[in-house]
Amino acid sequence: MNLNEPEFSGTLLDKQAEWLADYQPGLRVIEQGTVVAIGDGISWIAGLPSAAIEDILIFADGSRGMVFDLNRERIGAILLYETAALTSGTTVFLSRHSLSIPVSEDFLGRVIDPLGMPLDGKLPPEHTGRENLEKGSPVIISRDFVQKPLYTGIKIIDTLIPIGKGQRQLIIGDEGLGRSSIAIDTVINQKGQNVLCIYVLIGQKRSAVVNTLEILRNYGALDYTVCVVAEASALPGLQYIAPFAGCALAEYWMAQGRDTLIVYDDLSTHARTYRELSLLLRRPPGREAYPGDIFFVHSRLLERSTCLNAENGGGSMTALPIVETKQGEIAAYIPTNLISITDGQIYLENDLFVSGFRPAIDITKSVSRIGGKAQHPSISNQAGQMKLDYLQFLELEAFTRFGQRLEASIEARIKRGRLLREILKQDRLSPLGSLFQLAWLIAFNEGFFDKAEPDQIPEYLGLIDQGIKNTLLTLDSSHEQWRGAVSDSLNINPGQPT
Repeated sequence: MNLNEPEFSGTLLDKQAEWLADYQPGLRVIEQGTVVAIGDGISWIAGLPSAAIEDILIFADGSRGMVFDLNRERIGAILLYETAALTSGTTVFLSRHSLSIPVSEDFLGRVIDPLGMPLDGKLPPEHTGRENLEKGSPVIISRDFVQKPLYTGIKIIDTLIPIGKGQRQLIIGDEGLGRSSIAIDTVINQKGQNVLCIYVLIGQKRSAVVNTLEILRNYGALDYTVCVVAEASALPGLQYIAPFAGCALAEYWMAQGRDTLIVYDDLSTHARTYRELSLLLRRPPGREAYPGDIFFVHSRLLERSTCLNAENGGGSMTALPIVETKQGEIAAYIPTNLISITDGQIYLENDLFVSGFRPAIDITKSVSRIGGKAQHPSISNQAGQMKLDYLQFLELEAFTRFGQRLEASIEARIKRGRLLREILKQDRLSPLGSLFQLAWLIAFNEGFFDKAEPDQIPEYLGLIDQGIKNTLLTLDSSHEQWRGAVSDSLNINPGQPT
């Protein structure tokens, strides 16, 4: 078509007339600020009078930040992305957006930073939407009771300290006692259980991050897991938002009615990062120099873990926050905060670790406030009073150190307790299924281990594991069927296996 033809000219003039009729002249106001000072992952900015907490800032050099502190003269911001060109005097603009992360099924099996960008050398995952990092926890009427078990594959936890889907169970202990190993075993044990996992690594060395990723990859767990990584060399702002990014991903799947498991490794480092940012921004320090709102930061994060009712999809988010203690001091500020927020704790003790009891879980200080309500009825019935009996055994054993002569019944109880302690030992990276948990419980309660010596326990457990693999039993099978299968696997005389 020729542009000079009358028909085309008339059409163009008509559209122009319509545009002029709808056009309303006015002023467009754009706020801009100026960087006053920058350093240590924060920036002070003059201007931007309408800025609000958690608004995203765009710097003229391409850097990104988030409003973190407000006062009369200037704004304090944490940096989420920083270029070498960012200096004092750089212009800053408000984006009018809150921080969010892209979400989709394509994030499974990927390693990303807290902004959703890939760290595994692959292209960015395709996303179908975005989830805000900051969001209120589900209201009470949308929640359901925690009643479905989430098996960790660790004997001492699944039987004596059970965890339910939607629960928040704290893993607490000194460094080097196996806190992360418990979390990794739990993730590995979700293979084939239709549970999506999010593993958040906060402020860890690159060697530790690589080791965790290699374990998950070698055991096939990375296929259903997203790893959100903010390593030690990352900006403090990224380390601070990392757990919220992982939580947003878990919430996305929970809203679809799916079961999720999220590990925060660890919140001690997260608390120190928050303290560092707060002190740099001149917030008033409180106990142990932490700002007074550190409790609120962690509570609003962990309160988002829950179990939704059927009307809201029936999904769940189970949280395993990890916290570090110093010299076993659980009365420190951050550990006590998290103990009061969560639904129970798994406490690892140094003396148990040194004595060779692995995982070094101290039953006397560990608790699950959900308890047997999150266990299958068969396992719950067999576990019964086992924790109480084991605690009584520990007291009796301490009493025998004084060299007192004991009655035969007391000696039998002590021997039985020592056998149970050997049963509860377990190597890392060897999670066990729920059928095996029920099988060894029945074997112990029926007295099949009573004539064994402690060093024979691994042989007994191996026979039971092999025996139940050849059966078609389920957790709902009758006790008589289970008892017969276990006795057959031990061939009645476990000392002479067939």
